[in-house]
Amino acid sequence: MSAGVGTGRYPEDGVDVAGVTAEGAAWLASAGTYPRSTLILWEERPTAPVVLPCGTVFDVVSVPALFGRRMLDRLWTEGPGSGPVAVYRGRVLLFASPGTAHRLPTLLEWEEWGSPGRTGAVPPLLCHGTGDAVTVPAVLAPEDSDGVGGTGGSGARDTPGVSRLGSRWLVAPDTRRPWLPGPDVLLWAAVRAARSSTSATVRVSIFPPADQGAKVYDVSRRR
Repeated sequence: MSAGVGTGRYPEDGVDVAGVTAEGAAWLASAGTYPRSTLILWEERPTAPVVLPCGTVFDVVSVPALFGRRMLDRLWTEGPGSGPVAVYRGRVLLFASPGTAHRLPTLLEWEEWGSPGRTGAVPPLLCHGTGDAVTVPAVLAPEDSDGVGGTGGSGARDTPGVSRLGSRWLVAPDTRRPWLPGPDVLLWAAVRAARSSTSATVRVSIFPPADQGAKVYDVSRRR
């Protein structure tokens, strides 16, 4: 995988990007039943979080904060980047392509994370898809005052205290059509994150373990 496919900007030097552009706000609002009403709300109260449905415009994978940061690091340093990413109540919200919430749990189950030697390598990932809704952070941090799109995603660099907010954007939406990772990309990131936090003696693979009781035949001498 090559870096640079993902949209938005990943935080540098520990500084979070809290602002959302007008195009990014329009994309978020399009997930709701009444996009115009959502945009009007943000115009009036740009620091208010909003509940949006999943399953049509995006799915969301909710990950414990520390492991989510590790996944995000892998996505940006070794992988294709990420779509929008937020933090809410101590969890990292990875915005993913629609259908991810249905497919990713199956892939994780196939990985048999609970098998001997792998228990606890990957924490529970909460997948939100069709029929679910998530609370997304405000389009602006409370300290900003330029309105939707006023900072263009860069206000956090000049705004003290943004990193202390309980709800904020790590990679802010900045386009009407952001690239979103699918279940295969997030599975890959989870595997890499697990490897980074697991002892070198414990092997974490994206392939299921071999059947130790299976018979092995040497076919190299067959005629």
